[in-house]
Amino acid sequence: MNLTPEDLQAFMDQHGIRGEIIHLDVPTPTVEAAALAVGASVSQIIKSVLFLIAGGQPVLAIASGTARVDDRRIAAHFGVSRRSVKLADADAVLRITGYPAGAVPPFGHPAPLRTLIDPGVIRQPQIYGGGGSGHALVRLDPADIQRVTGAEVIPVQ
Repeated sequence: MNLTPEDLQAFMDQHGIRGEIIHLDVPTPTVEAAALAVGASVSQIIKSVLFLIAGGQPVLAIASGTARVDDRRIAAHFGVSRRSVKLADADAVLRITGYPAGAVPPFGHPAPLRTLIDPGVIRQPQIYGGGGSGHALVRLDPADIQRVTGAEVIPVQ
């Protein structure tokens, strides 16, 4: 199932999320490019990274765009070995989230995903994340991510 920024907007409307999908004329392949495109600091850009835990349980980790998501912290949180935490490949990302890798929003997937969010993301008053395509970002309050997904706040970076 290939979802679009319009599908993301419908999800946001349905769940009372007062964010905005920003359609861009330029691609945003890097955190720096995304920040420049929307006039934000790099600390306001987030990424939603899909992991498969212990045989396939999908878990979405939301972190600052410039940070590396630490699979050891995710493994420790779930009480599994580091080898049991795998970064999902592009096909799995599309199949599970409905969005292409690099454009995955923090919510609005075909089925709810267990979500972990870094405390550094929560501290931002406003963030920008994947907007459902390579030419879109979503601007929102990080508290909405936690409210809609039930995200667990744990250090993931």
